[in-house]
Amino acid sequence: MRILHTSDWHIGRSFHGHATLDALRGVLEALVAQVAQLRVDVVVLAGDVFDSAAPAPACYALLTDTLAAISDAGARIIVTSGNHDSAARLGFQSALLREGITVLTDPGAVGTPVTVHDAYGPVHFYGIPYLEPAIVRHRWEGVELRSQAQTMNHALGLVRADLAARGGRSVAIAHCFAAGVEATPGVEREIRQGGLDVVPLPAFDGPDYVALGHIHGRQQLSERVRYAGAPLHYSFGEADKPRGSWLVELDAAGLTGVEWIALPVPRRLVTLRGTLAELLEDARFAADEDAWVCAQYTDPTPQIEPMRRLQRRFPFCATVVHTPVGAPAPDGLDYSGRVRAARDDAELFDAFLSHVRAGEGATDAERALIRDVVDARTVAEVRA
Repeated sequence: MRILHTSDWHIGRSFHGHATLDALRGVLEALVAQVAQLRVDVVVLAGDVFDSAAPAPACYALLTDTLAAISDAGARIIVTSGNHDSAARLGFQSALLREGITVLTDPGAVGTPVTVHDAYGPVHFYGIPYLEPAIVRHRWEGVELRSQAQTMNHALGLVRADLAARGGRSVAIAHCFAAGVEATPGVEREIRQGGLDVVPLPAFDGPDYVALGHIHGRQQLSERVRYAGAPLHYSFGEADKPRGSWLVELDAAGLTGVEWIALPVPRRLVTLRGTLAELLEDARFAADEDAWVCAQYTDPTPQIEPMRRLQRRFPFCATVVHTPVGAPAPDGLDYSGRVRAARDDAELFDAFLSHVRAGEGATDAERALIRDVVDARTVAEVRA
């Protein structure tokens, strides 16, 4: 059996204020083509189908089109909900879906598999939707569920118990932080890391393969426990992470191999660094003019309208950050402290310039001009 493991589509997510729906549609069309070309039997989507609990109508349309296309390509598809999804909205039509498309969002069904047969017999797919301890603990009385780790341990215990009774090969699908993952700061949000909310690897013992979601970059925690990551880049912190899916193969005895299947990247993400003049004019940045750009300009002082000026050269400049090089070391004073320390009007001007210029006060030429203005004002006041 051939299984394609994907996750974290985040349909409806924006990228620094830019819509990503059309780009994601193109990537998912490539995924459908891979399903047909590679003769995939089952596609598993491990949570975070949508980016929000109340997605726009266009997001539902993209999901419907993609699931139907995967089915038309000859594969079964099994979908679970993630922490970004509304399980109720994602699963409310599950009973009406066409044969071969299964959406699993009910925590009460954990431990009951979707069984798919191949030439060697049954393969049991155990879908585990995202389980928020405070919400699901009432479903299992007498079990302490105060953390993600405890909740996932209990859910996978139900999987192992059912598998022991059924026998055969199996795949678990879940959405969580597993011990040993490297998260992208600011990207995989809303499931806390550290302490009791990290699920230890032994919790995943039992199934032949564990398809995880939530981490946006591919990661291999063991030969049989992996994250596929998101099919699209949603942060500059993900720029160096490849996009794709895992192709998992099972034979009569279980797992025989796992292969990375890359997906196209609609537009590269780059972080460019230099003075604003260098970013605007230097030929070394010419190859990046059609990329998504995070511009870090290093001028000692803030520059006027850097985003507008950069977008003339880089139409897809998405964010601009001032990271000064060579600026004076902080003096420990806030603006009010600088004002109080000023001994005359000229130093008051200098305090203001230091505040708005990240610590750099007036230049020698500016100080001379300020002194002339202050002196002229003083003469005028005396004469009056």
